[in-house]
Amino acid sequence: MRVELAYGRNGLEVELPGEGTTVLEPSYLPGVRCEEEALRKAFRSPMGTLPLRELARPGQTVAISVCDITRPMPSSRVLPVLLAELEHVPSDRISILVATGTHRSNTVEELEDMLGAEVVRNYPVINHQSFRPETLGCRGTLSSGIPVWLNSIWLESDVRITTGFVEPHFFAGFSGGPKLVAPGLAGFDTIMKLHSAPLIAHPKATWGITRGNPIHDAIREIAELSGVDFSLDVTLNRDHEISSVHAGEIFESHGSACRFAQKTAMQPVARPFDVVVTTNSGYPLDLNLYQSVKGMSAAARIVRRGGAIVCAAECSDGIPEHGEYRKLLASTADPASFLDRIQREGATTHDQWQVQIQSQIQLKARVLLKSDGLAPHQIRSAHLEPVGDLEATVLELLDEYGPDARLGVLPQGPQTIPYLSPAG
Repeated sequence: MRVELAYGRNGLEVELPGEGTTVLEPSYLPGVRCEEEALRKAFRSPMGTLPLRELARPGQTVAISVCDITRPMPSSRVLPVLLAELEHVPSDRISILVATGTHRSNTVEELEDMLGAEVVRNYPVINHQSFRPETLGCRGTLSSGIPVWLNSIWLESDVRITTGFVEPHFFAGFSGGPKLVAPGLAGFDTIMKLHSAPLIAHPKATWGITRGNPIHDAIREIAELSGVDFSLDVTLNRDHEISSVHAGEIFESHGSACRFAQKTAMQPVARPFDVVVTTNSGYPLDLNLYQSVKGMSAAARIVRRGGAIVCAAECSDGIPEHGEYRKLLASTADPASFLDRIQREGATTHDQWQVQIQSQIQLKARVLLKSDGLAPHQIRSAHLEPVGDLEATVLELLDEYGPDARLGVLPQGPQTIPYLSPAG
């Protein structure tokens, strides 16, 4: 069978064996008939709060949190409609904050592509800087001991708005909503506590779980503490069209979006596969190897212990070079050694969470990577096996696992939440 894998900007078409192969994708939904109309209706008839235009007065300041370049949020289509609802507020009193968390700042070209050139030209657009204490303010400490350091522009604004894209998330349950506050606009110390080794290792810190997930519970508490006046979340189909719009009070609207995404994303399987081919949902989600651990994590849910995961992720931005992910990968000889070290040392370091999850996956299964953005030696340095010809590699793996070997394929990667059914 021929399968189109989400890979980079253009996709990757591969021919895979038909017999014994199961392709798992989200339930396809068409985009809303008119995005602008759907957005405007959501802004004017929101859940649990006043219409957006009634929340901000002309003399007030407004802060809008938006996704960074690593998310496919259609901000360039959303923001013009949102800002039209705030036309009574002078543009210089509206700050657009790019919720980078600990990711790198986005370039001017990326900002124009993400937000639209007209928005960048007419409104203050600020990349959040989690490593610069002078740009942060403190909102106290959570009951769990996590300090709440957030972007000072966000905290000092009269009206605070989040705009997010809801998809399954491998340790926070779902993206969007309160994640646009923390870790999106949080300080480094706060992010480190949110991503500590014990929280990452918690059994409920996983795909599709928000309540009882200690990471998402803390994220919600931070958002509530900071105060969010209005929230917009959208879901997307595989063509990056808006499939649903949810707006209003942040927890009500985000909960609505999560329920919608869960219905379309969750796909049951009867028993584990010997080999799973996955992706990281294409550009911009497969921009680098760091992000692509999510696609591996989705596959790990349905691969058998001792099986193999083949991940196709372009990684046009490399491993990347910023952050500590690459250095941490090189700091130990293998995944088991890394997990042993963090258990001994206890302290959390920057980007440790991504290596921790990758290591947990690799203790269960082999992980191979098809990437045109990374050289074979870079892939090996990340403790992964490089793949040249994906089709040939899959055939070799199936042959290795025997005549009854089963192949699972996640063409959209973490857009699908595969799970073993109770009978599996």
